[in-house]
Amino acid sequence: MSKVHQSACPLNCWDSCGFLVTVEDGKVTKVDGDPNHPITEGKICGRGRMLETKTNAPERLRYPLKKIDGEFVRISWEQALDEIAEKMAVIKETFGTAAVLHSHDYANNGLLKALDQRFFNGYGGVTEIAGSICWGSGIEAQRWDFGRSYGHGPLDIYHSKHVIVWGRNVSRTNMHLYHHLQQVKKKGATLTVIDPIFNPTAKLADRYISVKPGMDGWLAAGVLKVLCQTGRTDADFIQKHSVGFEEIEKLLRAISFDEIIEKTETSLEEIEYLADLYADGPASTFMGLGMQRYKNGGGTIRWIDALAAASGNVGIKGGGANFGNVQVGESFAKTELTRPDLKKNARTFSMMTQAEEALNAADPPIEMIIVTCGNPLTQVPNTKKVKEAFEKTPVTVAIDSIMTDTAKLCDYVLPTAAVFEEEDIYYSSMYHHYVQYGKKLVEPQGEAKSDRWIWTELAKRLGFGELFDYRTEDFLKMGLSSLEEEGITLERLKEKGHMPLPVKQVPWDDFQFLTPSGKFEFISSLAEEKGYSGLPRLEVPEESVYHDGGLAEKYPYTLLSIHPQRSNHSQHVPFIEKLQQIQVDLSPDIAEELALQDGDTAEVYNDRGRLRGRVKIMKQAHPKTVNIDEGMWSAFGGSVNMLTKDSNSDNGMGSTLFDCLVAVKKG
Repeated sequence: MSKVHQSACPLNCWDSCGFLVTVEDGKVTKVDGDPNHPITEGKICGRGRMLETKTNAPERLRYPLKKIDGEFVRISWEQALDEIAEKMAVIKETFGTAAVLHSHDYANNGLLKALDQRFFNGYGGVTEIAGSICWGSGIEAQRWDFGRSYGHGPLDIYHSKHVIVWGRNVSRTNMHLYHHLQQVKKKGATLTVIDPIFNPTAKLADRYISVKPGMDGWLAAGVLKVLCQTGRTDADFIQKHSVGFEEIEKLLRAISFDEIIEKTETSLEEIEYLADLYADGPASTFMGLGMQRYKNGGGTIRWIDALAAASGNVGIKGGGANFGNVQVGESFAKTELTRPDLKKNARTFSMMTQAEEALNAADPPIEMIIVTCGNPLTQVPNTKKVKEAFEKTPVTVAIDSIMTDTAKLCDYVLPTAAVFEEEDIYYSSMYHHYVQYGKKLVEPQGEAKSDRWIWTELAKRLGFGELFDYRTEDFLKMGLSSLEEEGITLERLKEKGHMPLPVKQVPWDDFQFLTPSGKFEFISSLAEEKGYSGLPRLEVPEESVYHDGGLAEKYPYTLLSIHPQRSNHSQHVPFIEKLQQIQVDLSPDIAEELALQDGDTAEVYNDRGRLRGRVKIMKQAHPKTVNIDEGMWSAFGGSVNMLTKDSNSDNGMGSTLFDCLVAVKKG
């Protein structure tokens, strides 16, 4: 007998969709969209539907494993937990707790995924990961400018006269925004897409502007320069609600349009067109994550922020510099769950350079790595170095539901429950403001256990089990405790399935910013406090002809590594045969130059590594642009991160994945 249950998508994605999940005879048989969800309205993508396949896959990890003489052997939970806890106790006594590195990412959302931090803080504090491969530069940049990265509600777009989608292929990564773009166009709004690749979102646009990869900040500066020269900035906002604009104007006077046009490889006509849009607001800007994955990535977002603010498109309906929406995640009582007050001896590595730092760590050295919610061997830049770090570390542990490339390297692999096998609460910090409840629908397969159970059992063995002496329901109520006055309780959430969080749909409408000055900061005091330039600089990508001409001559093409269409990062690659081959997307000029055609084999390489894949010529893309989707497993040719470098962005909080030059050859 089958039954349909309301649930939610756990994937780290813009949309955070509502689900209807069919269960038959104790097994998930179908995942569909919930038509009653106010934002996602029953429409879900293939990645969400794939969760049924992933849950039931024969490849699922079902039992604890230990590597003995290079081979994995099934062991009992008691043995696995006893041995890991014993090693952690010895490390704590001998080296201190910071000798343990907690390598994590955000493969799945879920409020209770934060319990890993509760465990490591209870242990005494470990070496933690800071920053984000995905969106770290932009989040930090908007923190400098606004005080936080807050986005407008999804339906505010219907107040926009002009919509600018900047470096974001919403057809691939944000399908429900794509629907709204279609609707606002019908209502008369203009749509402009700025991107190095002519993607399906660009097909919908009234105007497509191709910009040289990594030069988006220069383009924003050029548009702002036009507004300044023509007297079309918002003088009232600048005077009353901002600080430092004089320095922006001074910097803009020092650069010429010729230089901007040369670097962006756009035209003055395109720059003036964009200036007309921003001056004729409300104009909403929806930024993607790719353009801040360069050495100059934080500055790029700051220049787009400056353009939106100076043109009067901040704090108004239909406006906004929309990058993230972390006000959603801030609604929860996270510190009640994570207990940072228990931390005594912690250390921080950058998420991007964690392998380099682990290899060189001293006082204490890294003696153990525990991986949660991530697959660093595939997703962290510079795959070769990540592999070296794992192989050098004495003890490595992966907690996962499938045998990832990372898990294969580890000494212990602990099988965790899949999404429908545990109870949790889900939300998105990128797009909409609805919190969703996901109940436990089926029993975990084999001996897989929930993360909460794993942390509880390890904590007991290490002497702080009282921190986990709570039921799942207790932890969920703990996380929701900050929302009780708003009427959001676990009981009501269970009843309704989803509820709107009390966040602003139009952030900054009172012009009270969360910066130290309380104003929008064109010159950031927080940046200066951290030792950076408070004024956004006009920098270029580190791997570019403008920074290193010799490198650009040797490796003349820019490599992008965008999100795959059907897999959430690397998660679904093993289950979709069509994804199991590297595709090398080439701009038409490269194909012509190298006499390559669709279906040919090409090798893409630089000093860090090389990959071989099948050529696909893009119909339209910025010259000298290559793309290889991220997330590929080693069994199918290897990750694009064999080519990318493990450095930090200009503000120290993001990756430089797209700041990558390569050469291409046939064969």
